[in-house]
Amino acid sequence: MDADFISLEKKVERVVACCQSLRDENHALRDRVAELERDKQSLAEKIDTARVRLEAFMEKLPAE
Repeated sequence: MDADFISLEKKVERVVACCQSLRDENHALRDRVAELERDKQSLAEKIDTARVRLEAFMEKLPAE
């Protein structure tokens, strides 16, 4: 009987450890997603700025 409880206790400990590991991984992934979203926004702003500058430059070119 004690062996059954010890076995069950070890299984529960493994499940708890696995849950904590998954929780930690989930937190790290959420942080990474947030970082990538910030990078994406920054790149979109840079592209928009480049587009505006290019359009302004093209307007200054003489017509053919």
